[in-house]
Amino acid sequence: MAAPLLPLSLPLLSVRVGQPETFDSIEDETVARPWTSAIRKQEITAPVWLDALNLTGDAQADLKNHGGPDQALCVYPGSHYAFWTTQLGQPMQAGSFGENLTLDGPYTEQDVCLGDIFAFGAAVVQISQPRSPCYKLGRRWHTPLLPKWLQDSGRTGWYMRVLQPGQVASTDALTLLERPYPEWPLPLVNRVKYEQREDLALAAKLAACPALGEQWRRKMQGRVSGALPLYDDANRLQGPAAG
Repeated sequence: MAAPLLPLSLPLLSVRVGQPETFDSIEDETVARPWTSAIRKQEITAPVWLDALNLTGDAQADLKNHGGPDQALCVYPGSHYAFWTTQLGQPMQAGSFGENLTLDGPYTEQDVCLGDIFAFGAAVVQISQPRSPCYKLGRRWHTPLLPKWLQDSGRTGWYMRVLQPGQVASTDALTLLERPYPEWPLPLVNRVKYEQREDLALAAKLAACPALGEQWRRKMQGRVSGALPLYDDANRLQGPAAG
């Protein structure tokens, strides 16, 4: 089912930024390994500048896998947190997954498409790819299976690139300006990556979408060419020691 067309305005619960911190985390009953992340982001209420890479005050710890122009903003639907509160047996709320923008209201991945262009305050932003949940979410909440649960549930959130920098605030909504690729609702994009891995024709079509972020494009192209395996999630989901 295609995502709804214009008009669409996504209000925000919060805007958040954070800097890398080093944590101690028990990975099993005997091993404690420090890890670094900017996953604990703090809410800001004053207007802030959004440039091509970050909100002012925000940063990423692992620049190999996070950050860059295709991941300038991480967005997560606030309506998902009731589900995760039940699933994890502890209160989950805006910012729990390290996102920059938490959506208000019922809006989810079902409502948006790859390449959607939004006005956000004085900035203009575009959906570039779904979020690929990583093991640090599991460490943050002491639940190693959490990244896999996000991936399998489709409740991933998404990343956005900045087409026009500008000042933004939590009182600004994401207002849809253009939907150039209605054939790519985000649930379908997620299914291509995680559920329909053997459909190489569909992977090739996704790779050809101009709005797709380079990280996902390389993944799809690698599958099609045979240069990358179809199932290669272990390090991302479980951590560098996986496998």
